Amino acid sequence: MSSASPRSLKRRSVIAAAAALPAAGALAACGDDENPAEAAADADGATASGTIRLGYFGNVTHAPALVGLEAGVFADTLPEAVTIEETVFNAGPSAIEALFADAIDISYIGPNPAINGWAQSGGEALHIIAGSTSGGAGLVVKPEITEVEDLRGKALATPQLGNTQDVAARYWLQEQGFSTDENGGGDVSVTPIDNSEVAAAFDDGTVQAAWAVEPRYSDLLLKHGAVEFLNERELWDGGEFVTTHIIVSKTFLDEQPALVKAFLEGHLAALDYIAANPDEAQVKSNDRIEALTDKRLDDAVIAAAFANLSFTADPVAASLQGSKEHAVEIGLLDEVDLTGIYALDALNQVLADRGDTEVSAGDLA
Repeated sequence: MSSASPRSLKRRSVIAAAAALPAAGALAACGDDENPAEAAADADGATASGTIRLGYFGNVTHAPALVGLEAGVFADTLPEAVTIEETVFNAGPSAIEALFADAIDISYIGPNPAINGWAQSGGEALHIIAGSTSGGAGLVVKPEITEVEDLRGKALATPQLGNTQDVAARYWLQEQGFSTDENGGGDVSVTPIDNSEVAAAFDDGTVQAAWAVEPRYSDLLLKHGAVEFLNERELWDGGEFVTTHIIVSKTFLDEQPALVKAFLEGHLAALDYIAANPDEAQVKSNDRIEALTDKRLDDAVIAAAFANLSFTADPVAASLQGSKEHAVEIGLLDEVDLTGIYALDALNQVLADRGDTEVSAGDLA
């Protein structure tokens, strides 16, 4: 693949926060005659033209976006008349706010922010249109913690209250019979600490455990003396659970079905690139991370992270439902019906055209 072409890529400034959420009623999409998801499936991506305002994170869990941009995969795959404008986010809530404010059209994002966006908008703001990344999270601990009971009275770091790993940690701890609360109390003190700071907290003993996501997971194991206590894959059927997927605004799906389908073709090409060129994909991902953050991951860390992640178009819908149920059970989310959150028609049409196996929304269709 050639390097990224200037004609298709325009980087926008990093968004730390976006406009306030509009009322859910104002977010309703049109499309009176044909379902927007079906329209996207029927569209001809090769004829697409216009701009896709794309959100993503400078993180290895967003490797398909990093590779798509850095290795020029999107530029090589999308029609000449399509331009991508990038917006880089540091946290899922900011990406959701930007989508609500019509600042982006499509974004790579984690599962819990997508669930929250769906809930906040009454199902009127977004759809999930493809999977991207599975796995890459779990519990790492100080070496002296060798059994579950050793966690009692300890401090356990998660990236953010209510985020995907925080929900997973609190639910698992509850299943083990431990109490937790949102203020760090209970049998195990669950302590939200930014990913950039958790290694220092682990080193100085502020926390003795962390429910971490890649690349922090591998970084703690390889560079900070942590040991793996539980890889989260062990908790899910088939060992797969959604870490990153792709959302689209309902308005964009309704108004620009050809652009949505063209982007999905680019996304699948990025997944192909990673599968065919794993070593090069690591380098390209690291190049993009360094360009965005001024920091480069150690080669060993990014290699371990890639080995612990699966890059797939399958959205692993059952795990999204499971994550929602876990968040409700531990009191961090009100009950919400996720039926209809997926719009996979366009993806499945592209997969069928390639002769690939289609994916399913399962009980959430």
